[in-house]
Amino acid sequence: MLRSFLMLAAFFGFTGVALGAFAAHGLKSRLTADYLAIFQTGVTYQLVHALAIFAVAVLSVHLPGRLVGWAGGLFAVGIVLFSGSLYLLTLSGLGKLGIITPLGGLCFLAGWLCLGLAAWRLG
Repeated sequence: MLRSFLMLAAFFGFTGVALGAFAAHGLKSRLTADYLAIFQTGVTYQLVHALAIFAVAVLSVHLPGRLVGWAGGLFAVGIVLFSGSLYLLTLSGLGKLGIITPLGGLCFLAGWLCLGLAAWRLG
């Protein structure tokens, strides 16, 4: 689990920084201010949860049980659904993609809940 989550954290961290730079330099003149802000929201949530996945990797070595693993998986799915839908929405202009975004948000919430439950079980 350690290796998998470290690789996911590195991938999402790398692509988050790359997408943030792309938005700042390549999309600034192509997107409206509103769409650029939406894209940047996707980048922010991706980078925050890339760090959360990194924390999950470290915690997976020290905390037994499935909750920590579930948290990492939910964070990864959340990035794909939440941030990915925002990227696609802004680049394609298809507003219907916005229906996917809350599912990613629910994955983020569920991941944080799993971490909280894992901490609770520590006693």
